[in-house]
Amino acid sequence: MRETVVVTGMVLRAAPSGEGDRRLVMLTRERGRITVFARGARRPGSPFLAACRPFFFGKFTLYEGRDAYNLHGAEITAYFEELSADMEGACYGSYFLEVAEYFARENLEGTELLMLVYQSLRALSKEAIPNELVRRVFELKAMVLNGEYTELPPFSVSDSACYAWEYVVAAPLQKLYTFTVTEEVLGEFGRCVDEAKRRFLPRPFHSLEILKTIAGIG
Repeated sequence: MRETVVVTGMVLRAAPSGEGDRRLVMLTRERGRITVFARGARRPGSPFLAACRPFFFGKFTLYEGRDAYNLHGAEITAYFEELSADMEGACYGSYFLEVAEYFARENLEGTELLMLVYQSLRALSKEAIPNELVRRVFELKAMVLNGEYTELPPFSVSDSACYAWEYVVAAPLQKLYTFTVTEEVLGEFGRCVDEAKRRFLPRPFHSLEILKTIAGIG
């Protein structure tokens, strides 16, 4: 009998596979980005039907194969239903998942990136912080975790925007979304993050283009 492994993680992407299966890309604390097949997950009555959706976070029991894993069971602890009911929030969340998939590495520990995604989705679910500020904080911190950033903003900005940058670079993930800024400062901060992305993340993201169309952001 094959041994099982238990991982804590989140479904980043789900796609049909074969006649009734689903192929999942997951970010896990223990093994980074992994591919998981959920056999029969698209068939009515499947016990995996509710565990194979993006944003779902929890503990997953897997059988380890040569090139991928097979899903054996799941205990979902966070669904982020609020995002599913909010088109704009879902688009922001989908962008975060796409960036996480890009940065995550196969079979390498992914605790910090997983926590960043989790905390960012929680921040999107609350009204205290504007979604666009959550996006900019997430983008910068993702680059920080990947070792691609500058300690100071890439060009001269106001003291408030500079402080926001320095705070995001240094703050622990649990304290990341504990501030807000004016629209003017957010604009400055966003331009600095865009410049960093041009240097360190020079690739298009499909979900971001959709988000720009829906939310009218730059």
